[in-house]
Amino acid sequence: MKRLACACLSIFLFFSLGCGKKPGEGGPAQVTVAFWGSPEEVDIITHSIEDWQKAHPEIKVVFSHTPYTGYDSKILTQIAGGAAPDIIATEVNYFVTFASKGVLENLSPFIEQDTDFKVDDFFPQIVDRFTVDGKLYAIPRDVAPFACVFYNKDLFDQAGIPYPTDDWTWDDLLSTARALTKKDANGRTVQYGFYGWAWQNFVYGNGGSLVDDPKHPIQTRIADPKTTKGLQFFADLANLYGVMPTPTALANLGMGVDLMFASGRLGMFLSGIWETPLLRNYKFKWDVVMFPKNREGIRAFGTGGSGYAILRSSKHKKEAWEVVKALTGENGQARLADRGLAQPARVAVAQSEHWATHPAPPANKGMLNEAVQYIKFDPFHPRWREIEDKFLLPSFELVFTGKKTAEEVAHEVEPKINRLLQEGKV
Repeated sequence: MKRLACACLSIFLFFSLGCGKKPGEGGPAQVTVAFWGSPEEVDIITHSIEDWQKAHPEIKVVFSHTPYTGYDSKILTQIAGGAAPDIIATEVNYFVTFASKGVLENLSPFIEQDTDFKVDDFFPQIVDRFTVDGKLYAIPRDVAPFACVFYNKDLFDQAGIPYPTDDWTWDDLLSTARALTKKDANGRTVQYGFYGWAWQNFVYGNGGSLVDDPKHPIQTRIADPKTTKGLQFFADLANLYGVMPTPTALANLGMGVDLMFASGRLGMFLSGIWETPLLRNYKFKWDVVMFPKNREGIRAFGTGGSGYAILRSSKHKKEAWEVVKALTGENGQARLADRGLAQPARVAVAQSEHWATHPAPPANKGMLNEAVQYIKFDPFHPRWREIEDKFLLPSFELVFTGKKTAEEVAHEVEPKINRLLQEGKV
């Protein structure tokens, strides 16, 4: 049903926005933008530049929704079939695939000739991710650190526990999660203190790493003691300390993490700020705090983020550049920020009343502007997602379910990952 709904939504957007009209035939130049997102995100994104569109009737912007799963494969198929959009939204990991395939237009010449556009207006970390060999291939829209520990203020108040602060530690996280975890008379856990899916934070936040050089990886560092100890601590939250549901327990609960959190079954959960629009629909008190430092004071976390790129196959690159500027401009990013969907990639917008000091919850979202300096991207390698699917995630599942230790699986998969890293260079 979900796939059918996404397909219907895509078709609706395609035709309702006039996509049947051929570009350049007796009217405005038509620029098609491919993107993904839930129905709520679709509403936010398609209205993000409506003011700009009214002021630029010479360009017709057409939004074409594509489901996130398999997004890169669908775009590549469209390119091969000569039916590709002009602009694509690209997440930081999908970007590796597109850049490796050579399908993206180098935007550096556009920037050099455009005196109104300044790359320095964006967080440099996300700009660097979209830069390959000194050439910028996507303009950032948002940056998305996995730095948000959402916490239920009502549960903290009931337990008499002080709210966490941005300078807390892993030990504080554990002690707080223990205090928030409750069992019934039969020993069944009825309230968990913590849940998180971003295991990367426990690797990077312990000084570990997945590869030797994230931008040019040759060897994995998965067996480094700092990496395995961080990963083991994450697994121990469920299997040793019992403050986090195991994958099996979570599945048996029969409800999403957001509902667990809002209904008082979960005290804290780790994710990204994109959870905000959904959580604003619930009536309870909540906020976010930055993911904690480890005992040695190390702070780091994984990240997402997205931007807009022009495809080399586009026949309207000049017009597409103007649309990209609008989508990533101050007004466009302010629209997304107001709705709480994404942390703006533009520093000025991120620091403004549209984001950092916006009155809608979470109150502490401005901490993400500091969090950006601690983000770590996935390795930039054309086969990294294959490595994750084949080796990392299946092996980590054994750790998360308590069947093996992090050290055991790391030594098992290390040579397999190294082989693909070295074979897969392009």
